[in-house]
Amino acid sequence: MEIATLLFLGFIVLQRLGELALARVNTARLLAKGAYEVGASHYPVMVAMHSAWIAGLVVFGHDETVHYGWLAAFVILQVARVWILATLGPRWTTRIIVLPEPLVARGPFRYLKHPNYTLVVAEIFVAPMVLGLIWLAILFTLLNAAMLWVRIRAEEEALAPLRDGSA
Repeated sequence: MEIATLLFLGFIVLQRLGELALARVNTARLLAKGAYEVGASHYPVMVAMHSAWIAGLVVFGHDETVHYGWLAAFVILQVARVWILATLGPRWTTRIIVLPEPLVARGPFRYLKHPNYTLVVAEIFVAPMVLGLIWLAILFTLLNAAMLWVRIRAEEEALAPLRDGSA
């Protein structure tokens, strides 16, 4: 395994583990403030899909060479990730947690309704491309599209009262 490949894969694994820990803390705090979860039934499927994506990157990518153009795209996505997480602050989580307060409307949320989903769509495609795994990029892009079809519908339904002011 090349050092660049090891660093790239290690970054993804550690980043995702760190995000799960942060999400757990944020979720607990939000629930304690009176928030509630929707779409919990599809959450284990989403976690399994993302875990399989990471496993696929490691299993099929550990002997691959890093493609630096795709790595540059991945780095740009990480800047966007920091912007999204910083904007949401303690409201960021991996679950659909509805807090009966005004929605975040600053940062990337001024431009996109779902910037985090947009980012994840891009990451799921770009990360495998860093290692030249086009088939993995396509496969998980399709699986993620199906997951987001379910997830975004659940989130939109739950957030509709907050968007139209009837909450």
